[in-house]
Amino acid sequence: MAPAEAASAAMIETRGLRKVFTSRKGPVEAVAGVDLRVEEHEVFGFLGPNGAGKTTTLRMLATLLPPGGGEATVAGADLRRQPALVRTRIGYVSQAGGADSEISGRSELEFQGRLYGMGRAEAARRAAETLEVLELTECADRVVRTYSGGQKRRLDIGLGLMHRPRLLFLDEPTTGLDPQSRARMWDEVRRLRDAGTTVFLTTHYLEEADALCDRLAIIDHGRIVALGTPDELKRRVAGDVVTLGLAGAGEQALALLGAQDFVREAGREGDVLRLYVDRAETAMPAILRLLDGAGLALETMAMSRPSLDDVFLHQTGRSLREAAS
Repeated sequence: MAPAEAASAAMIETRGLRKVFTSRKGPVEAVAGVDLRVEEHEVFGFLGPNGAGKTTTLRMLATLLPPGGGEATVAGADLRRQPALVRTRIGYVSQAGGADSEISGRSELEFQGRLYGMGRAEAARRAAETLEVLELTECADRVVRTYSGGQKRRLDIGLGLMHRPRLLFLDEPTTGLDPQSRARMWDEVRRLRDAGTTVFLTTHYLEEADALCDRLAIIDHGRIVALGTPDELKRRVAGDVVTLGLAGAGEQALALLGAQDFVREAGREGDVLRLYVDRAETAMPAILRLLDGAGLALETMAMSRPSLDDVFLHQTGRSLREAAS
């Protein structure tokens, strides 16, 4: 019998990854035992509100912060024992960006190439190639401070790609961009994946995670609360979602509607209720009759299919949109 083929190696694999910071009020566990596996050639997203532990995890995986506990391999190298090797195999683009605003994009890219050991001619060739791929050739010789927000962000990605890394880390890649530039950035990330680069990105944008990520992990308070493809995660929240806005009667409405057989789950944030029901079209008339009979004033009513926000709410009891605002 032929031996079984070995499972393919993951691009990232972590076991119990932790990080604790010291504050005036005592230790703060920013990352509380993260277990992850990121496969080659996928866009993997870390979705969560600000302060959830996304950037801390990413910075540990990129060797910018030492892990406080746990183990990890990144791009085939041991994170603790081979950090220098990890750095040669990854690219990293921070949320703040890294380009010098007073030199040209071309010069910045060439300098980045030289930092990775390229000769002058090789760095120039690679910079020209990167500028063309990212459609920055027309502004390549202008100083970076004259670039638009979208151009600056594409240049940041170019800096992370100069040495052709196997894995690219993007920390909140579209924060502050207008919708057109954000869509352009999504196209760039997809193009990188299709060209064979594994992309690990953090985001707090629900639409971005849903549209862009092959798989994602939802993180809250340093812990992963859900992991899978966007569709898999949404399927875990069965049925339809009915959202109700009530005038000062949220608690009463929750007690009334949460007790109904047709309501699978119910949650409240102030005077806004979310009801998970099998069929919204039959539940909504019943909801209206119950509220009217109880004399409870209804301000708004909406129906939707489960979203990633519903997944977050289902796991944590809080809306991600509210937590991220």
